Amino acid sequence: MSGNTQSVTSTVPETASADPRENGWIRHVTLLLTGQAFSLLGSNIVQYAIWWWIVMQEKSGWSMLLATLFGVVPQGVVSIFGGSMADRYDRKRLVMLPDLVIAAVTVLLSVSFATGWANLSLIFAVLFIRSAGGGIQTPAVQSFIPDVAPAGKLLRVNSIYGIINSANLIVAPAAAAVLINIVPLWSILLVDVTTAVIGVGFVALIRVPKRPAAVRHDQDGAMPAATDGASPIVSGIRRTFADLRDGFAYTMKHPYLRGVIIGDALTCIMSVAPMNLTLLLMTREYDGIDLNLGFVNFTTASDKLAANELGWSIGMLIGGALMSSIGARMLHSSRMQMRMAACAVSLVGLSIVGLCIAPNLLVYLVVDVVSGVASAMCLGPVRTIMQSESDESMTGRVFGLDTTMTTFALPIGMLVFAPLADVIPIGWVFIAGGLLTLPGAWYMLRISRIDIDR
Repeated sequence: MSGNTQSVTSTVPETASADPRENGWIRHVTLLLTGQAFSLLGSNIVQYAIWWWIVMQEKSGWSMLLATLFGVVPQGVVSIFGGSMADRYDRKRLVMLPDLVIAAVTVLLSVSFATGWANLSLIFAVLFIRSAGGGIQTPAVQSFIPDVAPAGKLLRVNSIYGIINSANLIVAPAAAAVLINIVPLWSILLVDVTTAVIGVGFVALIRVPKRPAAVRHDQDGAMPAATDGASPIVSGIRRTFADLRDGFAYTMKHPYLRGVIIGDALTCIMSVAPMNLTLLLMTREYDGIDLNLGFVNFTTASDKLAANELGWSIGMLIGGALMSSIGARMLHSSRMQMRMAACAVSLVGLSIVGLCIAPNLLVYLVVDVVSGVASAMCLGPVRTIMQSESDESMTGRVFGLDTTMTTFALPIGMLVFAPLADVIPIGWVFIAGGLLTLPGAWYMLRISRIDIDR
C-alpha cells in the first residue's frame, strides 16, 4: 500500500536510527491480518463449496483441469502486472478493491444458483474473475507486510499470517461441509460477500503515511510518465513493461531471490499439482470406506473431502506455530531460512508419495497432516527471504514474479498429471510428483551455500 517506509524516512533526519515502522506496527499488522482473516475465511468456504460441487457433479480429471485453468491462469497473467502496481500505487486500495469486485461477481453466481440457470461455464467465469483479483491482491498484501512490520519481525508476522491461513483452512472446510448438507449453494456463496465487506473495513482503518507518487517513481528508477508525447495509456504500458524487465533482472541477479522463486516454481509443478488431485484420490480410493474416530465418523463424500482439507490445514497450523515461535528465534539469517525451506520441500515431496501408499484412511490423514506441517515450514521462510532480501521499491515486482511463476507452474503440472490420472492408477501420479519434487529442494540447498555481501 501507499504506506511506504520511504515516505516516512524522508521526513526523518538522516541521523535518526530508529525504524519508523516500530511506531504502531502492532496495530497496523493486527488490522491487516484481521482483515485478511475475514476475507480468506469467506473466500475459502466458497472455494471449497464450488470445487466440491464440481467434483461431486463431474468426477472427472478433465473437469478438475478446467477448473484449475480458469481458477489459476488468470492470477498468473495478472500477477505479471500486479507486482508493478504494488510498487507504484496505493497498496491498501490494491488489497481492498479486488475483494469488492470478487464479492460482486459472487453475488451474481449466487443469484444464478438461486434462479436455476447456473452452469459450469458461469462457474468457470466466476473462477476466472476471482483468480484475476488474486493476481492484484496477493503481491499487494505481501508487499505491504514489510511496510507495516519492522524487518526483525517479518518471519514472525509471516508465520502468524500462515497460522491465520491455516486456521481458516481448518474452519472453512468444516463450515463448508456442514453448510453444503443443510443449505443451498446460493446461500453459501453469500458468506464470501459478508466477510469481504468486513475484511475491507478492517484494512480501511490502517493509516500509513503516503509517499508522493513523483518521489516513488524516481526512487524506483522507472521511466517518467510521458516524455515523448505518447498518450498516458501508452506511457503506462511502457512503464509497466519496463518495471517487469527491471524486476526480472533484479530478481535473477540475487542468488537467494532467484533460489526461492525457482525452487518455489519447481515445487508447484511437481508436488502442488498432484496435491490438487487429492480430491480425486479421496473419491476414487476411499469411496464407500468409512472412518470412525469415536468423536467423529466420516461417512459421506463431503465428510471425507472435509477431512482431507482439515488434515492438511491442521498440519499448516502446527507448522506455522513452529515457525512463529522456534523458527523466529533460530532462523535469523536468510541462509538459515533458505536451508529450512529446502528441508521442508524435501518433506513435502516425501509426504506426497506417502499419501498414495497409505494402507488406510487413518494413515492417509496422518500423512496429510505431515504434508501440511512441511508446507508451512517452507512458506514462512520463503516469504521472509523475498521481503528481507529485496529492496523496498522492488518488493512488489519480486512477489509478482513469484506469483506468476508459481501460478503458471500449477496448470503446467496439471496439464500433465490430471490427464494421466484418468488413464493410469492415480497413486502412480502421486509417486512421480513427490519424487520429482526433490531436485527443487536440492537446488535451494545448493543456493544457500552462496555468500551474499550485505
